[in-house]
Amino acid sequence: MSALSCQFHSINYLNSQNVKSRGKHFISCSAQPMQSNIKVVINGAAKEIGRAAVEAVTKARGMEVAGAVDTYHVGEDIGKVCGMEEPLEIPILNDLIMVLGSISQSKETTVVVDFTDPSSVYDNVKQATAFGMKSVVYVPRIKLDTVAALSAFCEKASTGVLVAPTLSIGSILLQQAAISASFHYSNVEIVESKANASDLPSADANQIAKNLSDLGQIYNREDPSTDVLARGQVLGDGIRVHSMVLPGLPSSTTVHFSGPGEIYSIKHDITDVKCLMPGLLLAIRKVVRLKNLVYGLEKFL
Repeated sequence: MSALSCQFHSINYLNSQNVKSRGKHFISCSAQPMQSNIKVVINGAAKEIGRAAVEAVTKARGMEVAGAVDTYHVGEDIGKVCGMEEPLEIPILNDLIMVLGSISQSKETTVVVDFTDPSSVYDNVKQATAFGMKSVVYVPRIKLDTVAALSAFCEKASTGVLVAPTLSIGSILLQQAAISASFHYSNVEIVESKANASDLPSADANQIAKNLSDLGQIYNREDPSTDVLARGQVLGDGIRVHSMVLPGLPSSTTVHFSGPGEIYSIKHDITDVKCLMPGLLLAIRKVVRLKNLVYGLEKFL
């Protein structure tokens, strides 16, 4: 696809006899390639996060929803499932290969966003790669063994994949602030709250504990209650996590540091899945340039 680009030029000619200038104008046109939108396939489109992604991609500049895959609401228009005013005329299908095959015929840049589950991620990425498409994977419970296998596959296939433990930019900023604070404090504990009891400690708490432990420091050396269960679960090098679960609570993570005479606390709350959408759009725009696997959206902040 190309666009017509026109420019207006003006040339002045000098008359040596009467020292008067005359202007002559012309327009030149040239055909330049027009950058097409990134086509996005949402795998797990009927989930809450999938529906939010459909709306975000539809409104985003430079990209469009090209396919919706899920095992629920099969055959229904994804726009109607998302409660949008106008249907997108894109039915939800439960066959990823069929969707990718039909879109691949257009030869346009396509990104597959995977919101499925850890057991299917590897095969989904392989299928997307077979059709020349990049993948963004947001599956919080994905195992590091799967990430390692995907990394080896991407290296061999020279394909780009972004695996994001979190798409929340606020969560990433919290993790980065915790790393900075850890150089100045030797006592730290994590307190989190959730509305339900699945996956505790959360992926965020585990990631923060891992980041701090990787720095090589031992925390809470003077804690006398090592074996008391009420003191929370120990992660990494002495970092305790306390998880509070009550219906109606927002998803919240607070990291408390302490030193002589002071306490430093960093807190991040999530009140709506829409907070993940800026990170998702960033991931889609960045992954199209990758030729290997990148783990963590923070690499692009």
